[in-house]
Amino acid sequence: MRSTKLFASRCRPGPALAATILAVALAGCQGSPEPPRGIGQAAPITGPAPVVPAGQVTLAFEPFTGIPGNIADELARDIGIQARQANLTLVRRVGATATYRVNGYLSATSDRSSTTVFYVFDIVDASGRRVNRVSGTETASGGAGDPWSSVDSSTLTRIAQRSVSQIQAWINRG
Repeated sequence: MRSTKLFASRCRPGPALAATILAVALAGCQGSPEPPRGIGQAAPITGPAPVVPAGQVTLAFEPFTGIPGNIADELARDIGIQARQANLTLVRRVGATATYRVNGYLSATSDRSSTTVFYVFDIVDASGRRVNRVSGTETASGGAGDPWSSVDSSTLTRIAQRSVSQIQAWINRG
């Protein structure tokens, strides 16, 4: 019985835990979330140039995170179209070997008049090490309700164009 009391006295939540819970609760009360400043510009090409010759690079896009399925499917089609136009070789994800895998993370937020889509594509090598990151934002008109409902085909096409362009520039910089 004594050890139970000793354990309970050591496991009481302290002021730090209370402050953390309060901070998280208050963060959810913001009326209009704003993106960090400066995120709109394309990220510079920071990773080392690929060690594989540009003409031999293959890419496999993993399923996107944070985006509804129907919109993810449309974005995947747009990326495929842009990749073909840029002479990039995409391979099917399931069971296929690829020089690099691309993990996509997307989020959308809206205010009264517009919706902003934030996107990040991490390019990883066979060992899972990130070798490059492509990121940016796109704005769509309309902002009432679910932010994804305001994201139209032209917004997805711009995301695909910019992302594929940045990936192509990285691949060809070697």
